[in-house]
Amino acid sequence: MQETMLSGVRILDMTNVLAGPFCCHQLAHMGAEVIKIEAVGTGDLARQLGADKDLSQANMGISFLAQNAGKKSLTINLKSNGGRAIFERLLVTADVLVENFRPGVMKRLELDFEFLKQHQPNLIYCAISGFGQTGPMSARPAYDQIIQGLSGVMSITGKPEDDHLRVGYPLADTIGGLTAAMAISAALNKTPRGQFIDVSMLDSVLTTMGWVVSNYLIGGIEPTKHGNENITSAPSGSFNTKDGLLNIAANEERQWQTLISHLGCKHLANDDRFANRENRKIHRYQLNQELEKFLVAKPAKLWEEEFTKLGVPVGVVKSIPEILNDSHTYHRGLISEFKDVKGIDRDISLVRTGFHADGKPMEVTTPPPKLGQHNQELLSELGYNQETIDKFIAEGII
Repeated sequence: MQETMLSGVRILDMTNVLAGPFCCHQLAHMGAEVIKIEAVGTGDLARQLGADKDLSQANMGISFLAQNAGKKSLTINLKSNGGRAIFERLLVTADVLVENFRPGVMKRLELDFEFLKQHQPNLIYCAISGFGQTGPMSARPAYDQIIQGLSGVMSITGKPEDDHLRVGYPLADTIGGLTAAMAISAALNKTPRGQFIDVSMLDSVLTTMGWVVSNYLIGGIEPTKHGNENITSAPSGSFNTKDGLLNIAANEERQWQTLISHLGCKHLANDDRFANRENRKIHRYQLNQELEKFLVAKPAKLWEEEFTKLGVPVGVVKSIPEILNDSHTYHRGLISEFKDVKGIDRDISLVRTGFHADGKPMEVTTPPPKLGQHNQELLSELGYNQETIDKFIAEGII
């Protein structure tokens, strides 16, 4: 079997819905063995979520399928003595545990880091929550939109005249998951291992807002909404063409000169409003109107091809289906295909992860698991015989 970045690392995934599962999704693609520990009978709530009603009813909702490929599913009733015994036996084989319960839940279950490290001193324990394990807001429940609002993201999204808007996908959950995966990957390099990692979705989002936050902290400028405009330069934003929007980022003087030369409006360089970078920023909306008089002459795709050849950064504004079916996406190997997936009896396509290693995309070889699909395999590995396993099933322990 080919060695991967995290070959030989076993991760217990005790997470639900998105931030935690997305974290473990990244780690699975890096080669870790991820065992998803789920509640008996119900499993991850994401199994009932998604746009396809039939899949949700089959306990294989699209929201679950999206970030659980490559994992194994083990169902355990952790409130039972038998379930606790199974978990403790499994724990000593694990390197990492990831959970995204509200702070205090794992302590009430006697499954918090201080308790578990007595059984596994080298355990890396990662807790993902909305606000972190400490602080005035730590006990509050959190969903992605709550974090987007509290973090200030919504206050800077949209046009100036709009109400505050959320970003169109679960930004906070995803960034929280990536932050956790990064921290776990670093902790795996520590010798000896054994660490408690406290990931706050709110903190994680704020740290990705570097320029916006620093403009306030250092420059004293309160961030506001600018729609599709890049306030650091002009022309830099979205422009109307003959058939759709084109993003243009002519941030350098050379790119600006090439842009207006190719459009046939070199006279704009002699206009005092647009004569230099700072003036163009001040008069950006007037500049946009002037440029669009020329941009509407051709389709966005044609402008994209022409300006790309000239070294001006541009890109057509695409829909999700358009970019997923783009030849570049296929070339990068971003989409994985799984045939005749158990539990749904259909083929599915899923996104992998966003980087290559040694020229190859990260991948897992198995599709998202049915609830409890690996109970037999994992319990046998832990030393339980068939009679005991059958008893566990009868008693609702697994």
